[in-house]
Parts: sequence; structure tokens; C-alpha cells
Amino acid sequence: MSPFLLGPLVVGLISSVLALVISITDRIVNDYGEVNIDINGGKKILTVKGGSPLLGTLAFQNIFVPSACGGRGSCGACKVRVLSDVGPHLPTELPYLNSEEVARNVRLSCQIKVKKNIAIELPEALFNVRKFKTTVEQIRNLTYDIKEVYLRLSDEAIAAGGISFTPGQYAQLVVPPYGDVKESVQRAYSMSSTPQDREHIELLIRLVPGGIATTWVHQYLKEGDPVEVVGPFGEFFVRDTDATMIFVAGGSGMAPFKSILNHMAQTGQWTNREIWYFFGARSRRDMFYLDEMADLERRFPNFHFVPALSEPKPEDAWTGPVGLITAVLDSYFKEKIGKDKPMEGYLCGSPGMIDACVKVMTANGISQDKIYYDKFA
Repeated sequence: MSPFLLGPLVVGLISSVLALVISITDRIVNDYGEVNIDINGGKKILTVKGGSPLLGTLAFQNIFVPSACGGRGSCGACKVRVLSDVGPHLPTELPYLNSEEVARNVRLSCQIKVKKNIAIELPEALFNVRKFKTTVEQIRNLTYDIKEVYLRLSDEAIAAGGISFTPGQYAQLVVPPYGDVKESVQRAYSMSSTPQDREHIELLIRLVPGGIATTWVHQYLKEGDPVEVVGPFGEFFVRDTDATMIFVAGGSGMAPFKSILNHMAQTGQWTNREIWYFFGARSRRDMFYLDEMADLERRFPNFHFVPALSEPKPEDAWTGPVGLITAVLDSYFKEKIGKDKPMEGYLCGSPGMIDACVKVMTANGISQDKIYYDKFA
């Protein structure tokens, strides 16, 4: 045999043998058999095959812990309190945990493997989280960089009751591999639809340069495509009080407030409360849903919509408030918003915007514990 052929054949044979050895070793070493996952002191006990990360093991049992990165340890979202010994915290977990969480043995569920019986603590709301198969019914351009994506649940999901959520919550969009992206990822987006429509999920998705999910939505996704969505998640929702509500958002941060306000319009809930909604943008081309908000103002005297532009262009012919949304918010606190009732703050947007708005709100009489927010990068 030619030496030019013999060499590759030997290398191939050695590689095959090594792969076989690794496979057999993996089966022997990682054969943990069946183990139990005790959730919330016995409220739910799962019997599962040991050896896989807790995040994926729970998902296989239809318990979905929030995770924006799909289990790669890069988002820090999949926190779970572990009540039994699973070894010390890993270096991959510590950047996402504060000292209090470490002391309470909060772990990243994607980074710990289920090797023996384990006891964990989970918000019981996660028991209602489901993975939905949907089809893109409509994609609409709201601005040059924000799309409204309207998804219809599968017939099976609708027959099972559809999706149930509280306005303000979010869902995770499952992005399949595409182009140079070789692995599926998940990204969280607030739902802009209302709970009354249990057959659809609507998301507002702004294009982020280089963003895996937003690039897929803006450049690859089309009407008729199948999409998987996991949800609902989140603690961002209207509190049951009589306080005046101060909403602040920018860009696709509009989503949870659209859901909340349309829920109000459809149910009459909260119509006795004063609501001020401040929506900030740079110029007119970044604004959207103005007609919808104006219609809500006409229908509900207690609702006040305040759109503001920080950098209006001459062609915008803008007659509304001008300036950063924090400055506009501060001026309304001082001049127009009544202080005769307690107030609550509800914020959705970038961390910078939210931090700045929290300072304005606390300086104008809203205590920190009455400010609720949904931060996104």
C-alpha cells in the first residue's frame, strides 16, 4: 500500500479507537442512574436520569428556568437555590452571584450536574411555564429598527388553553442555528399582546447590531416560519394598589406597557388610577404607536401619554416635549403630576435609562421599593 494512503488510514483508525474509548468511559463514569429532584420541600419530586446539567434536566421535565444563553453560563439568568450538597461554587458561576446569593447556595442551574438526589427551591410560577410551538402570522415594521412579530400558537397549544400570563411578563424566543450561528440560543422579550388573546404572542424586537436573535428576526425570519417560544416569566406587573402609576420606556421597552394598557382597555382594570406614560426617543423616526396611545388618552381621562424627543429634526415638526426623558419626567413631577396620592414607578429600557429614572423618581417622592423595572441591554 502506498505510504500516502497508509498514513491517513492509521490516523483514522487511531481516532476511531479513541472515540470509542471516550464513549465507553463516558458511559461508565457518568452513569449516575436514576436520581430524584425534590422541588420546594416535596411539592414536586422528579425522577430523572442523572448526569446532565440541572437546567436541561428540568427543561426535559417541562420545568423551564429562565435562561437567555440557553445554558452556556454566559447570562447568569438561570439561578436556582440548591438545598443539598452539590459541591462548591464553580468559577463560571461566581461572576453572576452576589455574596448573599453565594451564602444562600444560589447556583446557576446550567453549571451544576445532577449526579445524585438533589433538593432545590424554585418560584412555583415556573411550574406554569411551557414551551409553545408557534407560526409567524405577521411581521410589521414599526420603525426602521423595530419589528412587531405576531405569533400564532399551534392548534394543539390552543386546544390546551393557549398561553396564560400577566401583562408585563416576558417570554423567551428560541433562535435556531442559522448562518454562522451553530447553536440554538434563547433571548427574552416582553410580550406586547394581552392575556385576553390566548392564541397569540406578540413581541417587539429592535435590531441590535451583531445581535444573534435580533439579526435572525430582522434578516431571516419571515411570515409562515415555525418558531418556539418559552414562557411566561418575570415579576414585572402592575401592583394591586390605588397609587398613581408612572410608566417610563424607550424603544422596544414599549412592549410591556402596550400589554398593560390594552389589558386595561379590554377589562376596565386600573381605569380608576392615574397613569402617566413617558416615552422617550431621539427623533420622530424612533416613535411608534402614537395613534394607539392617543386613542387610549381619549377613552380614559386618567391616562396621560407624554412622548418626548431628545434630538428632534427640523423635518419632524415636533411640538411635544423636547429633552432627555429624565428631564421631561422631572419637569412633569414638579409641574403637572399631583402629589395627593402615593406613586409607583414602572420602568422598561436600558440599564442606563432605568438607573437615571430611578434617581429622578426617588428625588420626587417615590421610594425605591415602589419602583419596579425590567432592564434589558
